[in-house]
Amino acid sequence: MMAASQKFLLRVYITTDVVVKVSLTKRPESVEELITILREKLNPRLDFEFTLQYEDTDFDGQLTCLHDIQELLEKSTLKIVRSESDASSCASSGTDILPHVPLAQRLKCWPDTFPVPTFSYEVEHVLEKANKAYEMSGKQLKLTRAQKHNILETMASVMHTFKAYPSDRDVCLAAKALVTTHPCLNEPGSYGWKTSLKFKMGNYRTKLARAGCAEVSVNAGRRSINNSEGEYPHSNIKRARKAEVNYLPNFPRGEDKASLEELSIQIKNEVEKTEPNKVMIEKLMQTTFALRRHEIVQENPMVKDFLEKWPALRFHSQVCAEFHRVTNINLQKQFYAELDRHTPRLMALYRQKSTRTGKISEALRNILNHYDHQEAPDVDVKRTAVLRALPVYLREEDPEFFKTCDAGTLDETNLTDTPVALLTVVADGAAETSPVHFSPSSMAVVVEGDLVIRDIARFADAYALLFGLIYALHLDYPRKLVHTFTFVQKVFMGLDDGKPLKPSLHALRNDLLQSE
Repeated sequence: MMAASQKFLLRVYITTDVVVKVSLTKRPESVEELITILREKLNPRLDFEFTLQYEDTDFDGQLTCLHDIQELLEKSTLKIVRSESDASSCASSGTDILPHVPLAQRLKCWPDTFPVPTFSYEVEHVLEKANKAYEMSGKQLKLTRAQKHNILETMASVMHTFKAYPSDRDVCLAAKALVTTHPCLNEPGSYGWKTSLKFKMGNYRTKLARAGCAEVSVNAGRRSINNSEGEYPHSNIKRARKAEVNYLPNFPRGEDKASLEELSIQIKNEVEKTEPNKVMIEKLMQTTFALRRHEIVQENPMVKDFLEKWPALRFHSQVCAEFHRVTNINLQKQFYAELDRHTPRLMALYRQKSTRTGKISEALRNILNHYDHQEAPDVDVKRTAVLRALPVYLREEDPEFFKTCDAGTLDETNLTDTPVALLTVVADGAAETSPVHFSPSSMAVVVEGDLVIRDIARFADAYALLFGLIYALHLDYPRKLVHTFTFVQKVFMGLDDGKPLKPSLHALRNDLLQSE
């Protein structure tokens, strides 16, 4: 007689507020295999490095790091613990006393196919009958006022889980999904449900603002009959403009500004230690994320002052972590995967354009000639060539953005009035020998005249970290390189803000898609 197959049911805490059930047909061979399985089943929610903790029955259900897969019971509760790149590190005894605070953050971007929700029992019953009648006779459903209100209110609630301020394209996708799912709701003309959803989202935001929801209440209290001195209602609206998923989250449950300020002091004290506890810093930075967003969005402080209060954002790992908190995208993984995927086609386009006449072609030839003189160019050299030539190809150039200095004069380099820059540090005397340095001594990121991050090994690493800092510090793109950074945002990082691409960017993206 065959033994019954063993089945594992796992209750997985992604955050304190987000719990999912995962079913496995057998016990994984190792903890690493379990992590891989969870990453596949829960993608993109687990698009970061993490370790696992389980409720240990030997210690009355207290959380313990999962090192031995045999500790996994047929019914187990697991907790995802975000970590540094070292997946084996678990919280030390010093982090056990830290408060674990739930964060009300979005986990998804706006989907390509909008998920139409389930409406009230009455409305679902009416829609089911009306859809059948529509298939047979094409008869449209005439809703009562209460039924239409239920549909719009429920749709607005789901739309808000993705964006507080959906774009015209987003609302159009939601309206199309509604009519596709329930064809009996199809109305003459193409703007009926789209217009209704737009108005309902406005009403829904008003309700949330009155309830104190931060990302919409920040725009409340503008000019009106009772407030003649306020800002105009439609000017300087604070909302996500570069596809940020968590633009201005509420404070964690049970926390206020004063308690989070205390945690920020702990972070600063820990960073100043000779050997800071990066696991503790990570957990505290996660908890205080909402406070940083409130400060950077509402108060717009100087970057130097902001980083003095939050020095952990000078760590490479925390720039990547903060970018993930804002966008739910793994910065380095996404950036390098898409950059490497498009490198062959981009290099071909650069070479094709370099054969023509004109300043742009000459500048591309200069970069490619230095690239061709590299002996056996590796992936880092190729990445440098692609990124350095991209703004030239897009007819953008900013000599103040790509800076070079000798290693011996780094600390004396004049960076005053430099808003944003990538600083290439080369051997003494080599600064003027090439427009592109493929093997620099190091790289540094400059923001508002301050060397925010230094001792970066490679050009592409510095580029990715700068892009992450732009989101973490709520910065505008460099004024003379807007097209370049918009291309990186939408094509490399997949962060679509709903705005149409400029013709030159649209043409380049089409050229890349045609090669696939």
